[in-house]
Amino acid sequence: MRWLFLAALLCGLSAVGDSAYAAQPEPWGLGLQESATEIKSMIEAFHNELLVIITAITVFVLGLLVYVMIRFRASANPKPSKTTHNTLIEIVWTVVPVLILMFIAIDSFKLLYAEDVIPESEVTIRVTGNQWNWTYGYDHPENGSFEYTSLPLSDEEAAEQGLPRLLATDTQLVLPVDTTVRFIVTASDVLHNFTVPSFGFKIDAVPGRANETWTRVREEGVYYGQCSELCGTNHYYMPVMVRVVSKEEFATWLDQAYEEYAALPTPAGRTQLADAGGLADTGPAPQAAPAR
Repeated sequence: MRWLFLAALLCGLSAVGDSAYAAQPEPWGLGLQESATEIKSMIEAFHNELLVIITAITVFVLGLLVYVMIRFRASANPKPSKTTHNTLIEIVWTVVPVLILMFIAIDSFKLLYAEDVIPESEVTIRVTGNQWNWTYGYDHPENGSFEYTSLPLSDEEAAEQGLPRLLATDTQLVLPVDTTVRFIVTASDVLHNFTVPSFGFKIDAVPGRANETWTRVREEGVYYGQCSELCGTNHYYMPVMVRVVSKEEFATWLDQAYEEYAALPTPAGRTQLADAGGLADTGPAPQAAPAR
């Protein structure tokens, strides 16, 4: 967390919010959304470290420019110097940037390693991006796999439930708190991007390819994200709504969700049933967002 205090003083980027809704954007919000994971805390620390370095360099260069404009203006130097080389200055302006980049690289590599190397996971969730919704797949410890599709709420539905516009969904991605969760991410049609800002991950969903990332959320609550890839005309209508609950609540929800969703066919199966006119007993099929 070094540089954090100084960065906050320089730019006023610290934010205070309800930890239960850490990922919800706020009107006129400034800075990064509140951290809910250790990875996001590392990202914030690295961001603030870079902010201090960039600010210092900018102020230093601005000071040099002002000094040069005043000290070496034509009226103050009717006979300008003809100096063409200065060995010391040339060494300094070569070595100092290299040292700065090496300093930045240390924390950068630490962060990249922490994001890329997935620890032993306790829960694995399959995430599939569709035009325009997300399908989540779980493995029940006793009964087997199930999946369901999370559809965005209309503006009217979100307003009725007191949920944020363009971020709320009818079903949520449910995670247990303080648990290492591994995501296997893919897509069924075009490129998507699975992102929850306060968790500190952002990963492409590519058709025919499985990417993976992980998270471990510190606090219970509701967190929001959105697709971060230009995936089509309703790209903006592809939110991610995450509900983080206690481990006991998660175990109970897992049993209930299996009973509710295990008998449902996959999204591809839903499409086939819809084409055959046999969708009546299988629940609602994924739908595109309403026209706006």
